[in-house]
Amino acid sequence: MVILATASAQPTVKERLIRIQGGVPLRGTVSIGGAKNAALPAVAATLLTADECVLNNVPDLADIRTMTTLLAALGAEVEHDPARRRVRVRAQRITSTDAPPEIVRQMRASFLVAGPLLARFGEVGASTPGGCQLGARPVDVDVRGFRQMGADVAFEPDGSRMAARSVGLRGARIFMDYPSHTGTENLLMAATLASGRTRIVNASCEPEIVFLGNMLNRMGARISGLGSPVVTIEGVDRLHGVSETILPDRLEAGTFAIGAAITGGEVTLRSVHAPDMTPVTAKLREAGAEVWTDEDRMLVRAGGELRALEIQTLPFPGFPTDLQAAFAALMTQARGTSRLVERVFEDRLRYTDELCKLGADISVERHLALDGDGAPIPGAIRYGNRAEIVGPTRLRGGRVRCLDIRAGAGVVLAGLAAEGETLIGDPHHLDRGYESFVPKLRTLGARIDEIGAAD
Repeated sequence: MVILATASAQPTVKERLIRIQGGVPLRGTVSIGGAKNAALPAVAATLLTADECVLNNVPDLADIRTMTTLLAALGAEVEHDPARRRVRVRAQRITSTDAPPEIVRQMRASFLVAGPLLARFGEVGASTPGGCQLGARPVDVDVRGFRQMGADVAFEPDGSRMAARSVGLRGARIFMDYPSHTGTENLLMAATLASGRTRIVNASCEPEIVFLGNMLNRMGARISGLGSPVVTIEGVDRLHGVSETILPDRLEAGTFAIGAAITGGEVTLRSVHAPDMTPVTAKLREAGAEVWTDEDRMLVRAGGELRALEIQTLPFPGFPTDLQAAFAALMTQARGTSRLVERVFEDRLRYTDELCKLGADISVERHLALDGDGAPIPGAIRYGNRAEIVGPTRLRGGRVRCLDIRAGAGVVLAGLAAEGETLIGDPHHLDRGYESFVPKLRTLGARIDEIGAAD
């Protein structure tokens, strides 16, 4: 079925639960879908041209539907065909450059339309984006880059909304304070239509960035240095349409790989890109799991006793922050004390309380949250960026929640390893990042189902 995207609100979701009867090893083969973190900027990039763009292998996720709804609200002609994993966009007649706040607040990736709109139309209005609550994730990197390229950027007094205008972006040398994934994508897209040369220093090297840059090159951009910290863009007058296939989702693949290890099973992953999996496969082997790769396949088998280790999340090629919750669940079953250090986002270890409800032994520093004047906020706690996980512990079923997309995957994996029944609330977070997560786990033998349904 083809869905013509409109600007209407997303369907509401009744309270529903994921129910797991744990203790069953995952066994079998699972196909990995297209990467959400590549598909979202690819959809945004279609705003850079009036020509038709076709994206294939697009996962059917809530975040994809939010992005296509946003483009439709801007006036683009959008068709989303979930059955064929395809999105078609023709942004010939954009009627507004003001992104509707009710759509933008649904996810942070919505801010990716800022770079294309500013570059092609010379203006953009956007609210501060919403999405998973992972501590401070400002858009300062993007905004500073826009200003260095000649844009006039202003925020409302409370900082909740931005307006940017330019009579024509100019190439610039941009040093990024940190290798922001979204910041690199936004500036990369904006620079394609800027006059002159733009050089981004300390750019993100993530596989999804390389994918986006290659897609833009196929649209007529002139980008070099992709996959390195220094990316150079020679501005062009216009870009043309493209047909592109989204690369495999390394985060989905990593989640199922960790699932095989934590349940004592054996899973073959199809449609993976092995080089993108290196940080995860290295740590799985270090923990005692057995991993084999062959072209676009990967087999993960639980070895002997799991061993404790240290994880530090870092931008690619470091260990991905989006898999640290899943790996924390795995470390509850490893002998010894594992140490986890989160170096990408602050306040991302809240989910450890959910794992402890199932019997995990995890220690995380906690601090009083402070307001802008440095005064404590009553009842508000901030979590540190370090955790110690003592194992192996006997996990027992209980009632827990998904706090965000990746934390939700972590508690699901813990539930698969726990004795008895686990009930997981707020599974709508998983809808944003994992396509058919429950059915795929069921095909691998997991005793898992859902209670409740969407409107």
